[in-house]
Amino acid sequence: MAFENLGDRLNGIFKKLRGKGRLNEKDIQEAMREVRLALLEADVNFKVVKEFCAAAAERCKGKDVLDSLSPGQTVVKIVHEQLIELMGGRRDDGPGGARDAKINLSGKPPAVIMLAGLQGAGKTTNGAKLAGYFKKQGKRPLLVACDVYRPAAIKQLQVVGAQLGVPVYEEGQGDPVKIAHNAIEHSIKHGNDMVFLDTAGRLHIDDTLMDELSRLKETVRPAEILLAVDAMTGQDAVSAAQTFNERLGIDGILLTKLDGDARGGAALSARAVTGKPVKFCGVGEKLDQIEPFYPDRMASRILGMGDVLTLIEKAEASIDLKKAEQMEKNLRAGRFTLNDFLDQMAQLRGMGSMQDVLGMMPGMDRHALKNAKFDERSMGRMEAIVLSMTQREREDPKILNSSRKRRIAAGSGTRVEDINRLLKQFEMMKTLAKQMAGGKMPKNMRGLFG
Repeated sequence: MAFENLGDRLNGIFKKLRGKGRLNEKDIQEAMREVRLALLEADVNFKVVKEFCAAAAERCKGKDVLDSLSPGQTVVKIVHEQLIELMGGRRDDGPGGARDAKINLSGKPPAVIMLAGLQGAGKTTNGAKLAGYFKKQGKRPLLVACDVYRPAAIKQLQVVGAQLGVPVYEEGQGDPVKIAHNAIEHSIKHGNDMVFLDTAGRLHIDDTLMDELSRLKETVRPAEILLAVDAMTGQDAVSAAQTFNERLGIDGILLTKLDGDARGGAALSARAVTGKPVKFCGVGEKLDQIEPFYPDRMASRILGMGDVLTLIEKAEASIDLKKAEQMEKNLRAGRFTLNDFLDQMAQLRGMGSMQDVLGMMPGMDRHALKNAKFDERSMGRMEAIVLSMTQREREDPKILNSSRKRRIAAGSGTRVEDINRLLKQFEMMKTLAKQMAGGKMPKNMRGLFG
């Protein structure tokens, strides 16, 4: 995951500070030097690092830090706040905050979203993901194939569009400007309220690319121009973002491949050098793995503070609230069956990988999670076992004798030992579920008793 090494380095620095009863200016200078090196190693732009450390150091030298009873924690708080500011400020702030970080949908539909970026940045796939995201919000998006140069670009867009259930407009190897104009006319006739233009990219920025994008902008007057920035390309991504912004005038950044780079400095730098907010980020290879970018949540993840809000949002998206409420009633009445267990596993799988889910919990050891072996296929085996049972067996697992277990094992392609292991986990989950049902956890997470 991006920022992994940065988070480890910063936490190592803060651990030393927490061990001190009082801090003097020398301690702060040494700490800021370490922070500066950590940011540079994460491939953050040098100028950005210099300004970040100067601002943080100035705040750390204040009386509230030097005289604090917990100076180490105060320094962590200051660095946390500076990271939030660096990545765009809190979503509820003014300029650069909530209003600027959202996609502009205020004009007359269709809202035209123009996607730009270098070849290989993940523009086509993540643009389609974004269309799928808005489809879930009740919108009717249309993907438009304006990349008429790259081999198989149109086919790629059609494939991901079909997987997401989003229609694709294409005219083959024609004029991209004319295709975009015709696509907007098509969207008006067919009731599409959002149009996503997948434009051509190059391996490097050239005048031909910029002229074409400029003509597109002048013709269709997009509500948003989003620049796809590959988090894995480091300083090249930063310079590309700066050039695109100067010559095209972007409105925001779509950060891609945030799951594949341990450094991630491009994410910290791109917003700082362009002044434009990171609006969305691709966090995995699956087509539903895209999410709004929240600087405060990302800063918390970097510093190992977890990301409870995103965890709750994922739970809300994957949990059937009616089922959760019914299950809570069942638990209070002392009922919890293997059918309920099956529902919980399905909803938990809908939130993503176990490693990602646990990584959002405060206090989780990143190294322990990294080294942990999560067998994602085990949930599939457990589902197969439960589905091989009769309804009576699911309602009352106590009747599962040796012959029944052998039958279930044969039907699910597993072993009797696997069935015994599942039954043990079920009993543990049943106990945990009863405890959580009567606790004070958020109502929208009570369905996830696992």
